[in-house]
Amino acid sequence: MKWEKILRIVEEQENVLHFKHFTNEDAWEVGNIIVEEARKNKFPAAISIRLNNGFTVFQYGFNGTGLDHENWMKRKENTVKVKAMSSMRAEAILKTQGITLADWFLESKDFSTCGGGFPIHVDGVGIIGTIIVSGISVIMDHELIIEGLCKYLKVESLERIKED
Repeated sequence: MKWEKILRIVEEQENVLHFKHFTNEDAWEVGNIIVEEARKNKFPAAISIRLNNGFTVFQYGFNGTGLDHENWMKRKENTVKVKAMSSMRAEAILKTQGITLADWFLESKDFSTCGGGFPIHVDGVGIIGTIIVSGISVIMDHELIIEGLCKYLKVESLERIKED
């Protein structure tokens, strides 16, 4: 799939997948939906939901996940917090514009633009946190979040990114 198309798809996903409210109970439900999707597909993923105030409201790692996944999740979270967009959209922007993290004055040791970080956008409030997945492929990390959000928010028709 071309980066221009990925950028269009992810922008639409970010425009549609908003919450009316987001509580710790919502985080628990969303997180468990994502864990069950990963389990169903046998994805050895780490899943985390973190608020912008620094509090982790949900976290789960399948057997085999560890500190490396945590480091990736922190880098993806940093990208979402600083750029106010999903890490996949950030990657698509870099690819379509032919630029790097350095052009945004960001360092790869602290930021990652691969898929797997998605903003928690509450209508009327803005972005309050990040849902993060690490451990599959960059596209599947992203799409696992999208699948969980679509189920939770009851969004049935939203275009997805397909791996080539």
